[in-house]
Amino acid sequence: MTSFSAKPAEVQKKWVLIDAKGLVVGRLASIIALRLRGKHLPTFTPHVDCGDNVIVINADKVVLTGRKRDQKVYYHHTGYPGGIKERTAKFILEGRFPERVVEKAVERMLPRGPLGRQQLGNLRVYGGADHPHAAQTPVTLDVGALNRKNVRSA
Repeated sequence: MTSFSAKPAEVQKKWVLIDAKGLVVGRLASIIALRLRGKHLPTFTPHVDCGDNVIVINADKVVLTGRKRDQKVYYHHTGYPGGIKERTAKFILEGRFPERVVEKAVERMLPRGPLGRQQLGNLRVYGGADHPHAAQTPVTLDVGALNRKNVRSA
């Protein structure tokens, strides 16, 4: 018996729509990362991008548990000496691009390298309820129904 190894030409990509309203960020990100990698499929192959295309709407309405909204800090460096900058999750969620909280959480759950960057390209995150991917006829995935801990009221 031989092991199955998917070829990139054989991969059938689906489109999945997730409404993030009231969902816990970390739990949502782990489900999205699982879908992007393709680990939910029996034909999963670690070195091939065999995951789905994921659309996330209402990313500005996600929930952080505990006091993470005020205490979680995102760091980045400008490249200059002493150029470390920090922002809280509350600042980002109330700012111009609230979808970056979900994007960062998913990015940090994917493997680093060319394949991880390719898989991250299959993720589309929108702050509001509108998305321009209606022509792809995405299938809705109810993350809140998977586990009662996935949903938290703000």
